[in-house]
Amino acid sequence: MLDLTRRGLVGAIGLGAVTFPGVGLAAAQPFFARTGLPIGLQLYTLADQAKADLEGTLRAVAAIGFKTIELAGYQGRTPAQLRAAMDAVGLSTPSAHVQVQAQGGESSLDGDLSRLADEAHILGVKRIVMPIFYTPARFDLKPRAGEAFGQVLGRIGGAMTADDWSFNADFLNAKGAVLAKSGLRLAYHNHNPEFRLLADGKPGARTGYEILLARTDPTLVEFEMDAGWVAAAGQDPFALLKAHPGRFTAMHVKDIKATTKPNFVFVQDPTEVGSGMIDWTRLLPAAYAAGVRDFFVEQEPPFAHSRLESVGVSYGYLAGLRA
Repeated sequence: MLDLTRRGLVGAIGLGAVTFPGVGLAAAQPFFARTGLPIGLQLYTLADQAKADLEGTLRAVAAIGFKTIELAGYQGRTPAQLRAAMDAVGLSTPSAHVQVQAQGGESSLDGDLSRLADEAHILGVKRIVMPIFYTPARFDLKPRAGEAFGQVLGRIGGAMTADDWSFNADFLNAKGAVLAKSGLRLAYHNHNPEFRLLADGKPGARTGYEILLARTDPTLVEFEMDAGWVAAAGQDPFALLKAHPGRFTAMHVKDIKATTKPNFVFVQDPTEVGSGMIDWTRLLPAAYAAGVRDFFVEQEPPFAHSRLESVGVSYGYLAGLRA
């Protein structure tokens, strides 16, 4: 079992400065001030209140200090309305999660990509993110008795085969090629089912995630690492960065408690960034050295505080973090 404590994560890669230039060295300035990168927020964290009061939520987010947000749906607004609300408080959205399979009337990756591209340009989005795997048609998304939707996805992810993951990789390549013609980049965001060992996996591709990385075209498909879900799967985010330099361009800065038991079914014990088991003083510089340039705070429920208070705690930690 991988030791996911701060000490264990550091030990897993040895001295960070050896693997990634500058990692582990004392920093004169906080990481984000030194790199000149903004601290972003994945709006999913505040989704309910954003849908109820978009303008007020964005004002609060900007007042905390965030400069960028990553969208997860349009919060019941049009792209033009969203853009106006962001512009009013000085926020931008370089990245957006877009539903994979059409539902609810919003654009999707399996729908009209020209419409999606037009909306992205209105919003100022440069990167479209596939937020979860494409669910094969043979699976029923209807929850069984007592199942939450996350449990449904965990069950389906656990039953997916190497062929299913290959289909997802080919889907990413095809959509990435189309979006590239409109000046947009496509990325894949992980949860933790991707890291389950496959009974039918072939040598060199033992997990769904390995298949996605191996089978996608680096010129067409990027990856957004959700560090919290990587750790929840019992995996080492440092090893992923080291093994695939240049493939990761964005990161969800998500922390989890040490009580999280490694699993592949959408389970974690979440907490504010800096309050959990991930060593951000090592991971942020390692991610930067490997090519990550967009960092978005994200937290899963349940929350110990209000959601807005929690993202404020995470922002304060990151703004002062010397790494």
